[in-house]
Amino acid sequence: MPSPAVVQLVAYNPRWPELFEREASRIRAALDTHSLTIEHVGSTAVPGLVAKPVLDILLVVADSANEALYAPALQRAGHHLQLREAQWNEHRLFRGPDTEINLHVFFCGCLEIERMLRFRNWLRGNAADRELYSSTKSALAAKAWSSVDHYADAKTTVVEAILARAMAVS
Repeated sequence: MPSPAVVQLVAYNPRWPELFEREASRIRAALDTHSLTIEHVGSTAVPGLVAKPVLDILLVVADSANEALYAPALQRAGHHLQLREAQWNEHRLFRGPDTEINLHVFFCGCLEIERMLRFRNWLRGNAADRELYSSTKSALAAKAWSSVDHYADAKTTVVEAILARAMAVS
């Protein structure tokens, strides 16, 4: 029987924006004109929020299904493809060469892009929802999970409630 997954949360690290900028520069250099948008998303992009010490980076390309346009360049720069989810918005997930990152690749116009950015921006500006999300994450992280994915799934109800408030504001 596999051992339970441990979810380690840490206090916000003020170096995370600097690490994001370094990684974003590497990605831009590798992709030249193929990157349309690179954004720091996820909990490490929200000052004051507890987070797993892994930077989430959003990369928008013209067509994420056409890996030939970007994957070889990312791989030459040291990133490796971790996950291919064609059934979910043609999402691709790469890991970084030396910084703990999740590089999420989506196609231009994908609705998930707006959801990620709205969620991040809402948490940056809404202390009550930032605290709700932080306390939810902390309570869930204290439990034993068979995988980190189950921890992520357990946050869905709270994430969707916060996101609904964020999306309701123009």
